[in-house]
Amino acid sequence: MGFVHTFLTTKWYWVSVALLGIALETVALYFQYQIGDEPCQICIHVRIWVAAFTLLALIMCVLPKRRYLYITGHLLLIGAGFGLWERSWYLYQLENGIGAGSCQFFLGFPDWFALDQWLPFMFEVRNLCGYTPELFAGVSMAEGLLAFASVAIPMAIYALYLSLISRPSTADHD
Repeated sequence: MGFVHTFLTTKWYWVSVALLGIALETVALYFQYQIGDEPCQICIHVRIWVAAFTLLALIMCVLPKRRYLYITGHLLLIGAGFGLWERSWYLYQLENGIGAGSCQFFLGFPDWFALDQWLPFMFEVRNLCGYTPELFAGVSMAEGLLAFASVAIPMAIYALYLSLISRPSTADHD
């Protein structure tokens, strides 16, 4: 068993996913409040996907290590990863003029899921889509998010595979 195999089957994996999510949200808030790059509708969608997988990872950190819980967690993480990838791809297309989409100045969520009203500092749309700021070395935020999701999804799929092939522990029968 190698390091990656061992890591992906421990709680440290979920701790790392949570920390990565917190780091991504921190970077987004830094660009918004320190640099002055206000978020667009699609940027907020990205933040919601990141918040979803971060919350999932935090929950997985405290749940008991049960095979069925890990399989469910990995499936949800893969879903959030694909949501993040799709929104990042859409944003990349918008900023490069290769997509046929657009964005609006509001989220359009129902009242029972009004994140923009509950946590406006984090989820309020404040700009129209057009570009994302440069992170470093000419890499835009949309490109960085695409790269992140493109690595995270296969890793989550591999972690799911490891959960599926692992032998159930005695704790799984409680």
